Amino acid sequence: MDLKDMSLGEFAQEVASTSPAPGGGSVAAYAGAQGYALVAMVCRLTLGREKFFAVQDKIKSLLEVAVAKQELLLTLVDEDTQGFNIVMEALSLPKNSDEEKLIRREAIEKATFKAAEIPLQTAKKCLAGLCEMPNLLTIGNPNALSDMGVAALMFKSGLEGALYNVQINALGLKEPKTKEALLAESHTLREEGNRLFEECQASLMSRLGGI
Repeated sequence: MDLKDMSLGEFAQEVASTSPAPGGGSVAAYAGAQGYALVAMVCRLTLGREKFFAVQDKIKSLLEVAVAKQELLLTLVDEDTQGFNIVMEALSLPKNSDEEKLIRREAIEKATFKAAEIPLQTAKKCLAGLCEMPNLLTIGNPNALSDMGVAALMFKSGLEGALYNVQINALGLKEPKTKEALLAESHTLREEGNRLFEECQASLMSRLGGI
């Protein structure tokens, strides 16, 4: 059974098991998926209401994006675990001869890059979610402000969690330029995510009578 097809309880138990995967990367992708689920909910609570008539087209477009991105992130829940398993398979390759050692090294490098690239996709999709939040906080149904805040938190958690996984895999790469590029992109994504999240928090707190 795919991870995304499990019940909440089954997925939690799978994460809690002695197996190292699914782990943080899959959980980060799931957090992002839940962020988009909340965005979709807020959109549906805004659609069809007379006082939000002026923003109906924007909300419809955002709903379509949220539904599509949620599904992509649910797919990444499984892909992240698959990426980890491929690294483990590469590490288990024989290394009895120089030829086998070379094949093994190349397989590990390729698998490790893939294991970094998958959470990078997760991070980008979570950042895209954060990019939508300032607008949604402005035009979405204000009765769902707290839900919008939780959506922003899910995107921020998903982004950070995914970037941790990009970085730990990047550190395992032998090719310096590839490693440096991944780490640099991670830094850029994190900085932008922090900026957007702070903007969301400021907007939310000002409207909720912030503490």
